[in-house]
Amino acid sequence: MISNNKTLINKNWLFKDSEQAEFKRVMIPHTNKEVPYNYFDEKIYQFTSYYKKELFINDSDKRIFLNFEGVMTAFKLFVNDKLVGEYRGGYIPHFIEITNFTIRNKKNTLLLEVDSREREDIPPFGYVIDYLTFGGIYRDVYLYELDQCFIENILYDYEVLEFDNLKGKIKITPRVLINNNSDEKRYCIEFCINERTFKQEVDVLKGKKWYELNPINLENIDLWDINSPSLYNCNMKLILNEDIRDCNNITVGFRDLKIDDTGLYLNGRKVKITGLNRHQSFPYVGYAMPKRVQIKDADILKDDLAVNLVRTSHYPQSPYFLQRCDEIGLLVLEEIPGWQNISEDKQWRIQVLNDVEGMIMRDYNHPSIVTWGVRINESMDDDELYSATNKLARIIDKNRKTCGVRYIENSNLLEDIYTVNDFIHDGGDIILRTREEVTGLEKPVPYLVTEFCGHIFPTKKFDQEERLIEHALRHGRVQSYAKEHDEYMGAIGWCAFDYNTHYDFGSGDRICYHGVMDMFRIPKYAAHIYKSQKDPKVEPVIEPLTWWSRGERDKGIVFPIYVCTNCDEVEVILGDNNIGRFSRTEENIDEKLKGLKYPPIKIDLLNGDWGSKWSEAEFIGYLDEKPIVSKKFCENPIVCDLDVQLDDRKLNGTEFDATRVVVKVVDQVGNVLPFSTGCINVETEGDIDVIGPKCISLIGGSIGFWIKTLGTFKDNTAKIKITSSFGINKEIKISLK
Repeated sequence: MISNNKTLINKNWLFKDSEQAEFKRVMIPHTNKEVPYNYFDEKIYQFTSYYKKELFINDSDKRIFLNFEGVMTAFKLFVNDKLVGEYRGGYIPHFIEITNFTIRNKKNTLLLEVDSREREDIPPFGYVIDYLTFGGIYRDVYLYELDQCFIENILYDYEVLEFDNLKGKIKITPRVLINNNSDEKRYCIEFCINERTFKQEVDVLKGKKWYELNPINLENIDLWDINSPSLYNCNMKLILNEDIRDCNNITVGFRDLKIDDTGLYLNGRKVKITGLNRHQSFPYVGYAMPKRVQIKDADILKDDLAVNLVRTSHYPQSPYFLQRCDEIGLLVLEEIPGWQNISEDKQWRIQVLNDVEGMIMRDYNHPSIVTWGVRINESMDDDELYSATNKLARIIDKNRKTCGVRYIENSNLLEDIYTVNDFIHDGGDIILRTREEVTGLEKPVPYLVTEFCGHIFPTKKFDQEERLIEHALRHGRVQSYAKEHDEYMGAIGWCAFDYNTHYDFGSGDRICYHGVMDMFRIPKYAAHIYKSQKDPKVEPVIEPLTWWSRGERDKGIVFPIYVCTNCDEVEVILGDNNIGRFSRTEENIDEKLKGLKYPPIKIDLLNGDWGSKWSEAEFIGYLDEKPIVSKKFCENPIVCDLDVQLDDRKLNGTEFDATRVVVKVVDQVGNVLPFSTGCINVETEGDIDVIGPKCISLIGGSIGFWIKTLGTFKDNTAKIKITSSFGINKEIKISLK
């Protein structure tokens, strides 16, 4: 729903986890059951729960609607004890009119009966799935008070007529969905963009109907691009007799996008996709994280992992996440809910089409989205179903291409892009299968690898060094190979972050350790491969893939060391000895990594025989003959400090807000001590609390947690107090507004 006439109603909900229980006060987003970090029965959140709220409805002739952005998995809505309806699908919004169920000038009671079971009539369920879906009202809820005639949706169709150097001439043809409960009347639709205003008279019929406005030509438009994500404020008003009846204001970006068998072209420039998959889940609360945390995930992908595309595996994700992708220039492959299983159940198949429509209608105007995934992830062919999903997507969106992620070869290509999960690389010589081998087609088609690595090489942050290195190198090899060969549009690794899963999968503790970061978004070695590909002028990176310990690898050796860096050269100093500088010469580059923009520099030295004296080390990165970044290692590391980093120090005290805190046990030069086994205790003062447990064990020498606001806003300041088993304590202030 796109109207500005809305009110966020996330506060003052009541919740109970059974009919017999007592209601308690909660804020939305909310999970119906906080889960442990690992080793829990996933059925603990698969039950029916109840949410209740009182709403005062003004005495007016306005139509009243509720919009639920995300409720897992289905719900029945009651208003004043009367059933409004049942709504299915946990990843798409549900815009519901309750006008005839309300009592004006009084408090009205909303009751949601939320079914969080894995129902076989709703995707992604029906068989097994390799992720958890959690439960509850986990996204925002809005109240709309609207005129009898209002704007329900707008699709900003446009064409880039010509462009040069990211400046373009465009033609916009908005399509406006008007919901009219009154008689036919002539309205004026006013559209404002880039300080220009356009008006058009429209005869609006009774009912819901799409109206295509006259084309509008605009010149000197800054095109949306990965490195310069220009956005324009688009304002649409519905006016009757000079009275504004409804209005909408969103940001839209304009870009020239072409995809063919030679690749993806953004504003005329070929872009090789370097991507990662993202699950929207977090420790303890699953999906139920607020705006700030969703935004931070996009920032981590762009800034800390330096990818240019994210795949929203395996469902539509938070509007806040997608909006941030627009703002920072992160491309998106968005797909419908599902995992391998295709059901013959009629309601299930209808829901698949509802998910396609709901996804595209909600997210159509995001310039970051480059293709719609309209096939159940890794499912077998079903021409009847996938002909319908493709047809529906193309009717709604004539511009974007469709894709459908599979793992099988010789699959029927009903989509525009052949997307495949290719897990062939097991550390050996074969990196990826060829396009012709997978598609079985003699003609070239757009071809994108959408998953690799993942379950065939799960890696924990606290694994032995050699496994962490191999995990990083496997990601590097596949990305390198995809960049070197024109038949691939690129590659999207599995995956960005570890995630909770069903007992059928993962490492037995309900965690898939498939991420290049752990579940708290703390990097493993593989994250350094990605980050080191960013422009060194934006951020110089130097990350040697070593704990710098002679006893960590087999045979008691420490070299060779791969240094993930975007610098030209690396200088190595061991103790008092300057060993020299190492550049990307042929002997210092792994052949299978040379396709990367900045391949890791491989340094292979003899550092004394077993039993000889150990020394400190320093790796210094040079750019244009100047030292710009360095990494030091101690010869005798000991626990020296707690490094505590907050993502944000200012939070919204009036709503549910949250921020991440990362705590690392570090040595004398600030390196994490990966085998520290202590714990921390977290206490809070003020209008904040800890999400999850307050006594937290370190994992691989570090741990993260999230602080949330309570929404009562009693004071402008709050405190986090951290005490540790190492005798080191920290205190941090947070400002509330």
